[in-house]
Amino acid sequence: MKPVILVFARYYLPGFLAGGPIRSIVNLVEQLHPDFEFHIVTLDRDLGTDCPYPDIQTECWTKVGKAFVYYASPSRLGMRDIAAIIQSTPHDLIYLNSFFDPRFTQLVIINSLLKRLSGRPIVLAPRGEFSVGALKLKWWKKKIFIQLVNHFDLYRSLTWQASSAHEAEDIRRAITSVRERSSKLVVSGNITVAPDLTGGQAEASCARPSFYEIGPNFPLRVCFLSRISPKKNLEFALRAMSLVCVPARFVIYGPIEDATYWATCQALIGKMPSNVEVVHAGAIEYQLVLTALAHHEVFLFPTCGENYGHVIHEALRAGLLLLISDQTPWKQLELKGVGWDLPLGKPEAFARRIEEVAGWSVAMRQQAVERAHALANQVGANPETLEANRKMFRAAIIDYKAP
Repeated sequence: MKPVILVFARYYLPGFLAGGPIRSIVNLVEQLHPDFEFHIVTLDRDLGTDCPYPDIQTECWTKVGKAFVYYASPSRLGMRDIAAIIQSTPHDLIYLNSFFDPRFTQLVIINSLLKRLSGRPIVLAPRGEFSVGALKLKWWKKKIFIQLVNHFDLYRSLTWQASSAHEAEDIRRAITSVRERSSKLVVSGNITVAPDLTGGQAEASCARPSFYEIGPNFPLRVCFLSRISPKKNLEFALRAMSLVCVPARFVIYGPIEDATYWATCQALIGKMPSNVEVVHAGAIEYQLVLTALAHHEVFLFPTCGENYGHVIHEALRAGLLLLISDQTPWKQLELKGVGWDLPLGKPEAFARRIEEVAGWSVAMRQQAVERAHALANQVGANPETLEANRKMFRAAIIDYKAP
């Protein structure tokens, strides 16, 4: 029988508003289901909504794609509820997808410390929560909690999943009890690098805008796709767009997660120069993402920090140039001919790149599309990424010794 991985994730299918974390788990299930059986405990509703998904069964295991999913109401996910779900579900490993989540991580850890669980290994993927940009948000609450965890070694005996060497360093810097072994996973706070799995190849058939629409009367098409929250840094993107001196159309895709932050963004939109049009197109379901992105030429994403950035890969699949911050694992983009990864702090540097692309010829733009597709395919087809995830779970199960 295949080993069973019991996953705790605040959001899962059919949800889509939470973005990348959902895609991380979906891709994991899709590509590793021949080796492992996945059981996923999640909320019965999407990010920022009060209504459960229609036509789902709650408080029981339901087959969803290649996984089994347990949809739970927020009122039915207390500490004893979590313990009961774990105790009644045979499994070989518990997989957590946040460090700070009070319900889907901390209650599991507390139950484990109280010896209420099965004594199985735990793998925790912090999903970029230890990046410098992410820790700056509500930093004092996070600092106190991290100090508490370090002082009492509350997250001992875990395997930590980092999606890149950069995130491994973020974890090591934040959690004093962790260490890294390059050859083999061992118990008591270890880090292994297993990059996030991607979801497919480039879409050369996507309907793209005509590159022949170039000239003073045709604006450059720029877009942003993510949750509207301080971490994703839409405010900085708008400040950059306000400095652009060529005709441009900036479309914002994504749900409003922080209403106060969105009000700040709206104020900037109201002051935008006449040569820049800004449109908020709202949230879009995952199956429509590639089609939506393909109607643009530049993906502007000055995020404060990403452990991976699934939306960046989606932009490449759609053939877009990347104009992103240097706070992601996507590096040396200019050298690869697919865009730029720039430091935050100078929105005018982002604006100048947009103006540069606006002056490109048809041939230059088409070549950029081809390079984006090639990089997307290269990343998506990397067998080492799949094997790293497979080895991480197998080693965590085989090498684990209960404390």
